[in-house]
Amino acid sequence: MLYVLQIAQMELTDLRLAVLIDADNVSHTYVKEMLQEIARYGTPTIKRIYGDWTQPNLSGWKKILLENAVTPVQQYAYTQGKNSTDSAMIIDAMDILYTGKADGFCIVSSDCDFTRLATRLREAGVKVIGMGEKKTPQPFIASCDKFIYLEILMPQKTKKALPKKEKNTHSGPEEHETVKQEKKLPEDIVELIESSVEDLADDAGWAYLGDIGNLLLKKCPSFDSRNYGYRKLTQLMAAVGTLEIDQRDTGNKTVKHIYIRLKSVG
Repeated sequence: MLYVLQIAQMELTDLRLAVLIDADNVSHTYVKEMLQEIARYGTPTIKRIYGDWTQPNLSGWKKILLENAVTPVQQYAYTQGKNSTDSAMIIDAMDILYTGKADGFCIVSSDCDFTRLATRLREAGVKVIGMGEKKTPQPFIASCDKFIYLEILMPQKTKKALPKKEKNTHSGPEEHETVKQEKKLPEDIVELIESSVEDLADDAGWAYLGDIGNLLLKKCPSFDSRNYGYRKLTQLMAAVGTLEIDQRDTGNKTVKHIYIRLKSVG
């Protein structure tokens, strides 16, 4: 059954995206999953990565760049302690903006120095997706339309293998209690979801899930159900515990619209 959610995509699937990667602040191990994630939001027509390629610490990138058609941009560190890579990325981003060759930007970095760039791009009316590790400072996260933590993009097979081992050494209520604790949602996230439902609720208390997802991103650009162990927003909503879910039929038998309301609403 296909559920029309219209969330997380922000209507970006047809956009031309300029992907700009800061090699100094992102590990090459994320590249494959990162590019697959970017493809969900648009077509990466420009893919560039910036760094001083004469430095040995960037050697891990070389093979991966060829395999994924990412163009390396050489930027020497002219002065010790100054990040010339950031300046090169910012200049290129503004050039791309003014040429109109991209409808949106994906800035891949864990560096707060790109906060003003993301803000300026959004002021120009283009979408900005940020990607970085969980150490990324909040100002950069808040300056993007959506921010994705790279850690949640890593292959799931490693994570799935762990519970199987636990099943061999643990059994009964103790095991279920462990899983339940791992999936417990932070109180601030529960409050954010509940308040968003209330903000969008009609007279009967119902709010469309797609609208809820978009509002959550506006309030919290780093919001992603995968951050809390759920692949889909619907699964996350069911885990909140205080929400009621209604799947409504449409003219298409394979499509349902999902609505949410607080259980206390009668």
